[in-house]
Amino acid sequence: MREPAISFLQLRATRLPEGHIVSRLRRCASSSAAAAGNAAAARSRQPFYFESGCGLFAKRQSRPFPPPFLSPPSGSFSEPLSTHNRSRDRRPEVNGKIIRGLTNGDDAVLMEENFVGADDGVGAWSTRPKGHAALWSRLILHFWALEAEQQLDRCTGHYMPKPVEYLQHAYEQTIQATASPNEWLGTTTACGVILHCPSPSSHPQLYVTNLGDSQVLVIRPRGQQVLYKSKEQWHWFDCPRQLGTNSPDIPRENAVMDKVSVQENDLVLAMTDGVIDNLWEHEVVQNVMDSLRKWEAGEAGEAGQAGQAAESREGGSGGGMDFVAKELVKAARVIAEDPFAESPFMERAVEEGLAMEGGKLDDISVVAAVCRRRAG
Repeated sequence: MREPAISFLQLRATRLPEGHIVSRLRRCASSSAAAAGNAAAARSRQPFYFESGCGLFAKRQSRPFPPPFLSPPSGSFSEPLSTHNRSRDRRPEVNGKIIRGLTNGDDAVLMEENFVGADDGVGAWSTRPKGHAALWSRLILHFWALEAEQQLDRCTGHYMPKPVEYLQHAYEQTIQATASPNEWLGTTTACGVILHCPSPSSHPQLYVTNLGDSQVLVIRPRGQQVLYKSKEQWHWFDCPRQLGTNSPDIPRENAVMDKVSVQENDLVLAMTDGVIDNLWEHEVVQNVMDSLRKWEAGEAGEAGQAGQAAESREGGSGGGMDFVAKELVKAARVIAEDPFAESPFMERAVEEGLAMEGGKLDDISVVAAVCRRRAG
């Protein structure tokens, strides 16, 4: 018998247990695991690219991906039908390809030379039969980046990227992938940035696409200028637009795409609501600038040792984006775990007539990227 349909609005309103908190701050840009996970991405031929890093904190450990995305080893090598092989690559796959990106609780992040993104899976699905929000958030990002890469590789001349269409195709492919042979339910926000510059003589452009309450912030370090901030999309308080099971939202009708002109050394942040629910915009900007100055001055402590061999630390080179992202996650986590702190989430709740204080404990995911010009 099929499980009765569950409204995604009911899921968003469900508060989850806050026990079993798991802290995970991973090295991303420099780690072999992340590099291997994105090895399938072809190198861009464009004159500008992203140098990126990420910071992650999960309020609870993510559930393992189910078969067929990641088949568990059999219980015994003597089983006649066992297909387990010790040498088999254990990274999750879909349609014969390694699933790109990283999972953080129910969030997912992805970093490539011309695409960065952060999706926020709705954690309440973990309490439902066949629910797996982390799978949905990761697959949406994977298919989205793959579609963008394939389309941009084919383009010539003054081709204009169509990220909303790429997201639509990713959404449809995720529906198909989670429907058979086993059905997996979930919803996720979607937030991604494509960096496009067809020729060295043209200015690099960001194609920022958002559906839901994750956010993209573009900062010009010179003067601490905020060039762009994406707008959150809500059905109502704490119920953002989202893609997936039982949701009425679809990319072609609800995703918003903005085009932003940038320069070399401009910074791009893709963040889930674990950041923006706990830090105001000016706090995010100040934290990023302080981290950048520490990195350039060689004051990043042990975190900066990986960048010691770099020729220059200017503008966050040599691993600085990893440091910037992790420092921002730390700052957001301090507020998230403080029951008496003032926070943007508390402020919005009070405006809605809800009595609450403190930060919002949630998965916190940040991708920090700097726009670089390719040598030669």
